Amino acid sequence: VQLQASGGGLVQSGGSLRLSCAASGSIFSINIMGWYRQAPGKQRELVALITRGGDTNYADSVKGRFTISRDNSKNTVYLQMNSLKPEDTASYYCNADMVPLGGRSWYNYWGQGTLVTVSS
Repeated sequence: VQLQASGGGLVQSGGSLRLSCAASGSIFSINIMGWYRQAPGKQRELVALITRGGDTNYADSVKGRFTISRDNSKNTVYLQMNSLKPEDTASYYCNADMVPLGGRSWYNYWGQGTLVTVSS
């Protein structure tokens, strides 16, 4: 079971990017999925979370600019980032609580980071 993130890149201030993260492998169930980010020299922080039912939660710093969504049929979570600012520059990591096929417990998984760089 793994998470594969994609979609990072270099964008000018005010621009947009869309990140994707697909869960693959033998998965029985996926609960909460989310995005975190870590800027150089800073701690990893929550960006947004989404439940299986579609309830969302955002960091104050991204409210109104970022939108998290998911496609349960594809085991994929997305992060649409609009009005990007230089302070959004960071490595973005997807995260999910999943039960592997045949398993009985929830496990927390991390994807590899995808770098987002916003130039001023």
